[in-house]
Amino acid sequence: MALNLDAVGKTLGPALCEYNEDDVILYALGVGAQPGELDFLYEKNLKVLPTFAVVAAKSRDLDSGKLLNLDYTKVLHGENRIEIYQPLSPRAKISATVTVKAIYDKGKGAVVVSEIEARDESGDLVFKNIPTTFIRGEGGFGGDRGPTGAKNVPPDRAPDKVVSMKTQDNQAQIYRLSGDKNPLHVDPEFAKRSGFDRPILHGLCTYGHCGRAVLQAYCDNDPGRLKAFEVRFSGVVYPGETITTEMWKVDEKTIVFQAKTSESSVVISNAVAELA
Repeated sequence: MALNLDAVGKTLGPALCEYNEDDVILYALGVGAQPGELDFLYEKNLKVLPTFAVVAAKSRDLDSGKLLNLDYTKVLHGENRIEIYQPLSPRAKISATVTVKAIYDKGKGAVVVSEIEARDESGDLVFKNIPTTFIRGEGGFGGDRGPTGAKNVPPDRAPDKVVSMKTQDNQAQIYRLSGDKNPLHVDPEFAKRSGFDRPILHGLCTYGHCGRAVLQAYCDNDPGRLKAFEVRFSGVVYPGETITTEMWKVDEKTIVFQAKTSESSVVISNAVAELA
């Protein structure tokens, strides 16, 4: 199954996507929110974690794999960025599109950059979700290699703030209910066939844990203060491990960070949070 290089610039949608308070609370539980974060877990005065943007626009009509002719057994999530233009509402109808922005040739594989754009019922932009995926075995077509090298590198000093969060043994089982049903995260036999000792945590679940860490450390848990959030997925987290987010304030509106587990090296790198 060859990757469709002509997909660049093509768009799917718009598709109407709806979510409600239960979806928002389930997502917060899926990324480890605790009773002390009640504003994200209780419909009274409910707030929405900004990283909910990665699951808010769910529709089969937005499956960019249809444009790309993807073999999903070859797909790895490489990076993810969200841009928040207005705080997400606890209940909403949004109109979403997905556009294939670029396909880069990395030799052993291809990198696909997509952009999901969501607008409210008035047509105003709410958020953009920009995933970057690596497609194994689809490189070597002679295309542009795209951006290379590290970005958002932490300063050469101790972090300004550190937040550690222990994941639950059933964290992946909870997170998958927000839409990512990949058996890699729940089925032990499937995980072994994929080269892992046991099911691994969703990268976007780790993403959500890091988002909570930044909100706690620099935003007083105010979602309106987080305007953009970008990471590179650099390692594997297993349910039950502790995710430690190390953060550096490089200016008033920019927090560079990385995440580690005690059981492995860096699992989130090249990461930045942009504040209001």
